[in-house]
Formats: sequence, structure tokens, C-alpha cells
Amino acid sequence: MTIKSVKFDHTIFAANQKRAYALDAMRGFAVLAMILSGTIAYRILPAWMYHAQVPPPNHNYNPNLPGLTWVDLVFPLFLFSMGAAIPLALSRRLAKKVSYPELILHILKRGFFLATFAIVLQHLRPTVISQDSTPEKWLIALWGFLILFFMFVRLPDSLPKWHRTGIPIVAWISAIVLLSQLRYPDDGGFSLDRSDIILIVLANTAVFSSLIWLFTKSNLRLRLGLLGLLLALRLSATVSGSWIAQLWSASPAPWIFQFAYLSYLFVVIPGTIAGDLILSWVKTTTPAEVGGRDPIIEQQELSTNPPLQWQKTRYYTIIILILANCLVLSIGLQGRWVWQTTLFSAVLCFISWFFFTKPTNETEYLIKMLYNWGVYWLGVGLLFEPFQGGIKKDPSTLSYYFVTTGMAFLILILFTIIIDVFNQKRWLQLLIDNGQNPMIAYVGFANLVWPILVLTRVDALITQNTKTQLLGFLKGIVYTLLVACIVSLFTRLKLFWRT
Repeated sequence: MTIKSVKFDHTIFAANQKRAYALDAMRGFAVLAMILSGTIAYRILPAWMYHAQVPPPNHNYNPNLPGLTWVDLVFPLFLFSMGAAIPLALSRRLAKKVSYPELILHILKRGFFLATFAIVLQHLRPTVISQDSTPEKWLIALWGFLILFFMFVRLPDSLPKWHRTGIPIVAWISAIVLLSQLRYPDDGGFSLDRSDIILIVLANTAVFSSLIWLFTKSNLRLRLGLLGLLLALRLSATVSGSWIAQLWSASPAPWIFQFAYLSYLFVVIPGTIAGDLILSWVKTTTPAEVGGRDPIIEQQELSTNPPLQWQKTRYYTIIILILANCLVLSIGLQGRWVWQTTLFSAVLCFISWFFFTKPTNETEYLIKMLYNWGVYWLGVGLLFEPFQGGIKKDPSTLSYYFVTTGMAFLILILFTIIIDVFNQKRWLQLLIDNGQNPMIAYVGFANLVWPILVLTRVDALITQNTKTQLLGFLKGIVYTLLVACIVSLFTRLKLFWRT
């Protein structure tokens, strides 16, 4: 498994407007699946509709309960897509001749914004503000969304500069004033320890994976070698009393950094490998790129990227086999048919391999390489499955990181086929819009849609009439679609959050 060289002309790359919409769609799918998992009815749905360690009907956390549900998959999918975006984002800055010190400062700045976002958001979540459903609580949550919006939104360049500078400053001051006045059920006020753990993990992995990619972008072996060192640290940290265990548990600022957060690099770093593959694919010559040039040169360049040769039936078979494999993994690992699942998945991977042979152009090569890497990480994860008591999201196991990483590669292939082979981007436009604006989607339900539904008493009416399994699931679908449409509107208005 190799990755083509990523040496390229910076000027050509800067001018190339080709975008990896499949990656946007995957990120949008992950964030909307997060919303769905949090809005479906509790207690009444089957266990595979919730995290494996918090089964119905009581949803009591059981760290000894192994398994894998679709809900457990969505966070790794988001991490993976974040990792895959790193080579694309940083390469654009390198193409603009941004210096390494400036790039490192940009990476640290991004980590700061994500960490700040995690802390401010957690203080403004309605479930954190109070356990009582008072109008004040929901109004504060709504006000919090408005503050967060202007803290992090990229305001249009058409606005006067003093507007683009002054509005965020006012929003940050408003956040400081509001958080200094709020009191919480634990009788405490503002605290750095009160933060959204998902966003804190994102902040840590975004910084470290970006730095790792920056210094290993031309040396994949070194990048994988660093993962090996991390694996050694993770395994030795389980030895009680060892100096590595003490190092692993130590932190100068535990509210923002813990070594345990870096375990998710087992998902993000493979994501950067997918990003390298996509970057190489993005840089391939396109008709738009050579337009207006010598027709002889144009014909020579386009001949290196011939039309797709694989038949549609081949792609349909690939889609069916990948979906079957993901279904087998989810059902089998959740049902604890471990060796049977491993064997069945291996057979599906072997059969699928024949459909990825002899790629004829860059898109087919991309799909083939994504598949090769996906099977590799999936195999590593399944071989680790008996270790640590079986696959678990919380506490997360090595099997969990690698199995979900393998599945992420396979799912990315599905989106790539739909968008870049079948040219059906419009089918997934809602996912793409949300994937391009994921932080608004992440906040949109709890701090915008939910408060409005509660204050208008619509939520109580819906909850009262959705107590069956089907209606309880449909409630989550409707709420998720509502958020998705709102985020899509923001995206089309080009109002993006810069976290």
C-alpha cells in the first residue's frame, strides 16, 4: 500500500478549485448522526440504537459491556474526516507560501478556538444550566447560541472592517459577562473544568495531528512510526506504578490536555493518510485547469486521466459489499459473535478485493487505495478485539479505534462513488452543507431548535405523542432534519463558524 508522491506545483494547486465533496458529506453524515442519536426517544428503542455501554431501559453506564452500535461509530467518523481534511487545509496554506512558524501559529490558534468553544458551549448548554425546565434556562440557551454565533462566524468581506472587528469583540465581551453571572446546580460558577469533552478531544487531536502531518507529510513511514510509539505508550500505561503510567496520568493543565486524549490519534492519523490520497487526487489535471492552453498539450495531459472504465454494475457491487460488511461488523460485534464476524468480514473483504483491481484513472486509484487501507486497519482492529475485554467506546479500546477507522475508510468510498463517480452530488447536498459547517450543526439542536420548541410548548406535545418505538425514532429524524435544514441555510448564505 503506497501513496503517490505529493510533490506538486504550488501555483497550479492554488488555482485548482476541485473540492473533496465526499469528505464534506461524510463529516455532515457524522455530525447529523450525532444529533439523531441524542434526539431519539430514550428507554423504548432497542439496545443497538444507543451507545453499547448505556443500554435501555435505564441507560446506566456499564464499562464492562462490550459491543459496537452505529451510535458508537459516529464520533470516530467525525475524527477521521477531520484528520482527512488536514492535508487539504494545510497544503492550501503551503501553496500560498505561508512559513512554517506562521503555520504552527495557525494550528495552535485553531486549537485555542476549539478549546474555548468547548468551554463556553458547555456553560451555555440547557442541560448544564439547570435540571429544571424554566423559561429563563431556555432563553439563556438561545442567547448563548447568538453569542457563540458572533464569536466564531466568518462575517462577509462586504461588511466594513470595523464591523468585522467590532462584532466579534462585543460577542466575546458578552460571553465573559454572561458566564461570570451564571450559577449552576453544583453551586459553582464559571470553571475551566466545565467543558464539552468531545470538543476538547477535537482540540487536542487537531493540534497534534496537524503538527505530525506538517513534519511527516513527505514521510509516511515516520508518521506510522509515531503511531507505533503512541501504541507502546498506551500499552505500557496500563502497567500500574510504572513511570509511563505516571507520565500518562500527569498533565500540567488537565482541563485542556490529558495524554489519554491522544489515543484518538489512532483514528485521526489514519485519516490524514486518506487526506493524502485525496490531496493527490485533487491535484490531478482537470479540463477546467487546462482550459485555454495548447490543445496538443491538453490532449496529452487528459490522456493520462482517461474516462472511467469500471462498469456501473461493478460500482453497485462494491456499494453492496461495503454496506454488507459494515452491517456484519455492527451486528456481529454488538451480538458478541466475534470469531464468526471476523471470518465473515474477512470473506467479504476478500471477495471485494477483486472489484478494486486494475484502476484506469485517478478516481479509481483513489477508491482502490482507500479500500486497501480500510481493510488493513479493519484487520488490525479485529485482531485486537479480544484484548481489553472486547470492543468498547467507553473506556475506548484499541479494537474500537482501529475497527471504526477501517469502517470510516469504507464509508468514505461510498460517498466518493455517489458524488465523484455517479455525479449525484445533489443527492447528498444536505450532508455536504452540514459537513462544511459542522460546528453550527453540533450546537444547533440544544441551543437553538430545542429551546424554541420548549418555549413554544411544541416539544411537550411531540414527546407526549411519540412513546412508541417507531414514533420515538421518527421524532429524532424530524428534529435532525430541522437542524440540517437550518445549517444548510447558513452554509448557502456563506455564514461559516471558524472553529
